[in-house]
Amino acid sequence: MNAVVVAVAVMLILSLCRVHVVVALIIGAVTGGLLGGLSLDATLQAFQNGLGKGANVALSYALLGAFAVAIAKSGTAHALADRALRMIDGQREGGTGKLRVILLFMLLAVAMASQNILPIHIAFIPLLIPPLLLVMNKLKLDRRLVACVLTFGLITPYMFLPVGFGGIFLNDILLANVSDGGLDVTGINVMHAMALPALGMLFGLAVAFFNYRKRRDYTSTAMGDTQAAPEKVDYTPKTLLVALIAVIAAFAIQLWLDSMIMGALAGFVVFSVSGVVRWREADDLFTEGMKMMAMIGFIMIAANGFASVMQATGDIEAMVTSSAAAIGDNKPLAALLMLLVGLLITLGIGSSFSTIPIIAAIYVPLAMHLGFSPLAIVSLVGTAAALGDAGSPASDSTLGPTAGLNMDGQHNHIWDTVVPTFLHYNLPLIAFGWVAAMVL
Repeated sequence: MNAVVVAVAVMLILSLCRVHVVVALIIGAVTGGLLGGLSLDATLQAFQNGLGKGANVALSYALLGAFAVAIAKSGTAHALADRALRMIDGQREGGTGKLRVILLFMLLAVAMASQNILPIHIAFIPLLIPPLLLVMNKLKLDRRLVACVLTFGLITPYMFLPVGFGGIFLNDILLANVSDGGLDVTGINVMHAMALPALGMLFGLAVAFFNYRKRRDYTSTAMGDTQAAPEKVDYTPKTLLVALIAVIAAFAIQLWLDSMIMGALAGFVVFSVSGVVRWREADDLFTEGMKMMAMIGFIMIAANGFASVMQATGDIEAMVTSSAAAIGDNKPLAALLMLLVGLLITLGIGSSFSTIPIIAAIYVPLAMHLGFSPLAIVSLVGTAAALGDAGSPASDSTLGPTAGLNMDGQHNHIWDTVVPTFLHYNLPLIAFGWVAAMVL
């Protein structure tokens, strides 16, 4: 069997059995490396060589975590939570349905803004979600639906809108690699190419709203209340204003220097200079924020090691090539197999951004040979890469929601985030992506 298929299967099975994702990634990588013909030493060497590629992302998230803790210190999230609680208390019994919808759409708007308007990605989640857990408990809001809402907001903007992270994914990676594969991308409207797949994501979100519409009870233990509503933070107009200035500064610096690290650092400095974060507290807050995002950083680093082993085996290229050989001149089958192979690769490495360079070199010439239009080729490659970002145990689009929703220990990463997002987004993406390839 193909080593990549086995490695991804081992990783997913172990994750479903509640083995920690980092351990599952390491065992899956070793299994795939040995099955792919590498020695144990060569497998471990390839894994270690890949770890450094995730260091920049891990450091970015660590600094964003520190920035998020500083924002929390300003009381911004508590101000929002207090306002929500007052609205709940003012409602009559059974009249909280409207507040549930308002809260969900607010979270959706913030998640989407984190990809372009304020591109801090998942760093807003540990800042915003924990103070709102008590609100969600009172509303009896199913956290699986919240996870689906957050994941939609983290993925759909970058796969459809060419700004922020979408500018990197669609222009710098997708169109660039498709062009390197031999296709002339001049004049191609990337939003047109990705419109149907994005519609598939929207369809999945609508289904999630329907499936998780029922109220769900969560235990309000003493520990749960403490973690869901952390130590009360006194906020004033001044602290809220400083938070706004810090966010704007982080946004401007990130756009200017194209660096999440420097943007987060600038925001943290604004809090320190303003006095919202006292100098003697700065070190502890910085450490707290870095610890908060440490698990996500380590998983991202391990995922890069996993990807390095898979590439070292040569079985990714073999899998793509063998699927191409099985296609013949069957365009519908070609589109389906391309999407499924992309899903498998992204599930394993946890990054749609890293999947495109792997598949584009073979997919583009094959699709051109089969007579797919330029728009269809861009749509196929983009959708094949985006597939698996939702539903991968190692993806930051699932790790981020879990980091916020499990602060009181009542939200399981695999069964409450990974499985729901996999079912509600990957299946529609396959269907809508296939249709796009056929009609564009």
